[in-house]
Amino acid sequence: MPTVIELHADLERRLPAADPDGTEMRLACGAALFNLRIAMLGAGIRPTVTLLPDPDQPQLIAAVRHGGHKPLAPEIERLLRAVPQRHTNRHPFSDVAVATSEQYAPRRAALDERAWLHIVTELGQRASMRGLAAQAHQTQMADAAFRDELCTWTGNTDERDDGVPAAAGGPYPELHDRWVMRNFSAGHASTRLPGKDFEADPLVAVLTSHLIGRTADVEAGQALQRVLLTAAADGVSVSYLSQIVEVPATRDALRRLIDSDRPPQVVLRMGHGWPVPATPRRQIADLLLPVPFRFRSRAIVAPSGHESVDAGLSAHDGISTNQRVPPVRRSAPTATHPSVRQRPQPRRAVWDASPLIRQGHAGRRSRHEHQHASVPGPARRTTATCG
Repeated sequence: MPTVIELHADLERRLPAADPDGTEMRLACGAALFNLRIAMLGAGIRPTVTLLPDPDQPQLIAAVRHGGHKPLAPEIERLLRAVPQRHTNRHPFSDVAVATSEQYAPRRAALDERAWLHIVTELGQRASMRGLAAQAHQTQMADAAFRDELCTWTGNTDERDDGVPAAAGGPYPELHDRWVMRNFSAGHASTRLPGKDFEADPLVAVLTSHLIGRTADVEAGQALQRVLLTAAADGVSVSYLSQIVEVPATRDALRRLIDSDRPPQVVLRMGHGWPVPATPRRQIADLLLPVPFRFRSRAIVAPSGHESVDAGLSAHDGISTNQRVPPVRRSAPTATHPSVRQRPQPRRAVWDASPLIRQGHAGRRSRHEHQHASVPGPARRTTATCG
């Protein structure tokens, strides 16, 4: 297997209108990174992760190395099984409320990734959030550049393997809907059936990280993916209210509303929905970067996507992290990477976790609704992209 797997952001797939500072792009990459970590744990490998290892390569999100062997924990095995089951559900949920006992697991999942999932239970706060969602939606739809992005990445009816297909866009929003939902169908949505309205009072949760900055964005993306997989494993459906955090004014208003000293990263709508079909994923070959000549003795990987660390899980997950370690450009171990040992490599070592990573997070237009990848090859340095 490769001695290092690199995760790169695909800057060509940024959304400058919806995500001008790249926050959601880094969230998407963090989600891809979490899938890579649990895929390695599923293979009995303890990943050692360095976040943003090279200041000269801002698109390099993480470098992941072999940190030894680790037995697969039952909780990680459960999350791995949930990867192909997790789909963004933009359709109406049932009126069956998410029980308090069902809310505990997603909150714990966020804590395990050093983030906080704030469940909005106070009715006055929910009413205020409905107003913020409507305000943010109006602001974005008045922006021609945003409308162009929305049309480019949603409502697909052809054989594209990225963006949001019309079939996954949900029904048309209607005036009597209490929450403003984005229209991802580009005019191709089916007519809403009588009685199939959106739930009046969904469970709403706000994800925040404990830090601020580019590293915090990647950490929040990993927390987001752990929350999403945990919810999927428990049969809870999730979609996004991203417009609130994409517009600076409403994002700051939300921060004050939930009394947080850190800006909110993601707003989730949670409930009990009906199964929705999977959305397409890009081909593995589209997610790999060419290996530069100087790295031909090693292996390289990178991911890409739309909409979304302490690079380690908690101690019981068996992952270590070195966030401030400088980049290692040769395969020899260094004193700052004590867990990396040089091992003889077979002539053609292939380790493929890509099916798990690719299924993690594709679909919507915004950066934390992405798709990602990881594919190693015969070289000993692997590089993938996440956009």
